Amino acid sequence: MKKQWLVGVGIAALALVPTAPAQAGKIEMQVYRSIDRQEPQTVRCPEKVTLMEQPQPYREGSYAINGSANLSQLADRFAIAAADDFSVTWVGTLKPAYQKCKATARIVKNDGEAYLTHSYLRLRFNGGKVYLILDMTGMSDANQLTTAILRKGVRNGNPFWSWGGTD
Repeated sequence: MKKQWLVGVGIAALALVPTAPAQAGKIEMQVYRSIDRQEPQTVRCPEKVTLMEQPQPYREGSYAINGSANLSQLADRFAIAAADDFSVTWVGTLKPAYQKCKATARIVKNDGEAYLTHSYLRLRFNGGKVYLILDMTGMSDANQLTTAILRKGVRNGNPFWSWGGTD
């Protein structure tokens, strides 16, 4: 009887442990106009861009993060323009409202918190195109190894990726 009671208590305790999947985090990127394009009345640029990243479920020895960029309000026809072991660049054609935008962007907030470190995601607006860059240069994991790009592509017209490292 005592053994059954302990098993019951153990099952009840496990039920109290949160098992909800990790929530997707918002990556807020601030857009900075080019110094030679300061006429905001005639040239329209977005003020900020929001991307999404979500940790994959934990697995012993490593971690991975899935990301996506729904940029359909800014641009069309995204494709991978360049990729190597450490970075990937997607390019899309800016919509008419943003065609003349000349600017860059970097991460300023991650899940509502100020982001004060290396911006591994960047944007460039230039020549009627927008470039999204995922760059692991200078990024390291807990074992001082460069984080790796695990997946990259375009889904439903928008960039997606996964990156990760060891823990």
